[in-house]
Amino acid sequence: MGLPCHLSTAPDAIMRYVMKLSELGEFGLIAAINDTINKSRVASQPSWQKLVTGIGDDAAAWQVKNSLQLATTDSLVQDVHFDLDTITWEELGWKALAINLSDIAAMGGIPRYALVSLFLPGELETENVLDFYRGMMRLAGNFGVAIAGGNISRASYIITSIALLGEAQDNTLLKRSTASVGEQIAVTGYLGLAAGGLKMLRQKIALEDTAASTLRQGLFLPAPRINEGQTLVSRGVKTAIDISDGLVADLYHICDASNVSAVIRTDMVPTHLTVQACFPDYLNLALYGGEDYELLFTAGSDTVERVRHDLNCPVTVIGEITKKEGTAAVKLTNSKGETVLGEQRGWEHFKNGRYDSPLS
Repeated sequence: MGLPCHLSTAPDAIMRYVMKLSELGEFGLIAAINDTINKSRVASQPSWQKLVTGIGDDAAAWQVKNSLQLATTDSLVQDVHFDLDTITWEELGWKALAINLSDIAAMGGIPRYALVSLFLPGELETENVLDFYRGMMRLAGNFGVAIAGGNISRASYIITSIALLGEAQDNTLLKRSTASVGEQIAVTGYLGLAAGGLKMLRQKIALEDTAASTLRQGLFLPAPRINEGQTLVSRGVKTAIDISDGLVADLYHICDASNVSAVIRTDMVPTHLTVQACFPDYLNLALYGGEDYELLFTAGSDTVERVRHDLNCPVTVIGEITKKEGTAAVKLTNSKGETVLGEQRGWEHFKNGRYDSPLS
């Protein structure tokens, strides 16, 4: 998302100091930070010369001899991202690593090493922290990730922060900025489970055991699409993102980075059957809920068909990349081609509230 104003003139400098984060929003803040960094960086330094992707994609990448190294970092904050009344410590450990793995998956990369930082109140029981690591190690073992170190500090509430290092497969990356007009828009798996799980817990909705368990797993134990991301790379896909902020919001990220627009057929969006059965507003949960950690990608129809043939999960075409007209935008249509007005764009820090507010 672009900034509401350019920050290089004197009046804008004043705006920079008086504008609250709640007004600027997460993505406006990221753009402002990126602008500040770009004005100060020394392009002649080797570290900048070797940087391939920086702020604005799912992971950073830089050249090291004959390979591309990847790095990402993400955090979970108590009462913003999770509530200890609903999540177990093992689930928290799994999810803390999963959200980082998903960033590497979105780049088509291979995860290798994790550095874990924890900020913890002193009154916590030691077994809680060990359960956190047990949950994390269960997932790390699935993808050959080594927990290589980190940091622990005292704090008044819980924060987990993980830096995950990896490498690109065959020196090739999936990026947000490479979508082309005429490409199909496709998504792996099914959407809406995490949003449905959050709604179930927040509103204390009583559901049948199997449905409740499925929704809970979707929210707290997401399965990063590491292998699927590598398959996308090997089949010639160039553009992808993981669905963390929500399908519509993350497609906006691709459109903004690629200078294109997009059309989604809402009747084609693959919503999980459990979500359809439990929530009348299932389509909104799939479009805007986020935290599904499926892969959203664009490619030509032949490439999408090759990917569909090779993956062990569903791949659904939901729309098309179109020429940018005015500002980059995502247009929603129904089965008749009629425009459907979107209710929202998706999750954004500072503009959204605490843990229980993304699905207001």
